[in-house]
Amino acid sequence: MKRRVEPGLYALGSPTADSAVFVSANYTLSFDALRQALAGREAWIVVLDTAAINVWCAAGEGTFGTDELVRRIEETGLKQFVGHRTLILPQLGAPGVCAHEVQRRSGFKVEYGPVRAADLPEYLKLRRASSEMRQVRFGLRERLALTPVEVVGASFFLAPIGVIAYFAGGWLSVFTAIAAVLAGTLAFPILLPWLPAKTFSVKGFFLGGVVILPFLLAIFLRRPGAWTFKMESALVHILIFVPVTAFLALGFTGSTTFTSRSAVKREIYRYFPIMAWMFGGGVILAIVMILVALFGSRT
Repeated sequence: MKRRVEPGLYALGSPTADSAVFVSANYTLSFDALRQALAGREAWIVVLDTAAINVWCAAGEGTFGTDELVRRIEETGLKQFVGHRTLILPQLGAPGVCAHEVQRRSGFKVEYGPVRAADLPEYLKLRRASSEMRQVRFGLRERLALTPVEVVGASFFLAPIGVIAYFAGGWLSVFTAIAAVLAGTLAFPILLPWLPAKTFSVKGFFLGGVVILPFLLAIFLRRPGAWTFKMESALVHILIFVPVTAFLALGFTGSTTFTSRSAVKREIYRYFPIMAWMFGGGVILAIVMILVALFGSRT
């Protein structure tokens, strides 16, 4: 989303040959967080080309990595600007960097700073990170910070889904669709630590099932029609809207501290087909019910 900084070497203030050298990604928010934490200090900042992806995700993909770091040191001529040979990297960049290989190929020693850029001023006093600085916190405040983008992103799909839901099942289906989307984008990150199961998909299935219970109850108590029709209608709601919540919940795997890259891949391969089959089956059943209702009424 154009959150990109040109890779290269940047001077913060008026750095000298003795000033510290920090390494960051060319994602604007990562770069700005570092600059703000170092406000009032003289320092050098080496910005790697991570395709405008944040440090943690780029380290997992390898773009915030050994080869890119060594290449950037050479291309910027860093040795000409500093007399020491120490680089301070963000801790979350460690998965992509082989420290001893960087030192062997470039002559620069890698030193890992704290998880959060905001802790850098305290870290620089002793040049040592406390156990608190090494921990990744993911409390309610951090989880809520994820929701605005998810809600806005899902809203673009909610309008057409709502229209389809209205023609398929009236306003009750529209409200069910809204509840399913809000459950996956808003309620899920809030309730994440307390939802049962380990995988995000199962957590999403559980939350989706709980959320639509009131709407299923409304189908049986308030919606007119034969008992068979109510059963089919309830099944359509389960098959369509529960996997919607689970799918949106699965999207948070890349935004949390609870998952690993390999585990996410396994989860996608295992549960995405289930979501697809459930959703597709629900849509087909809904179409069949609509056709039966239309042609049945004519006969």
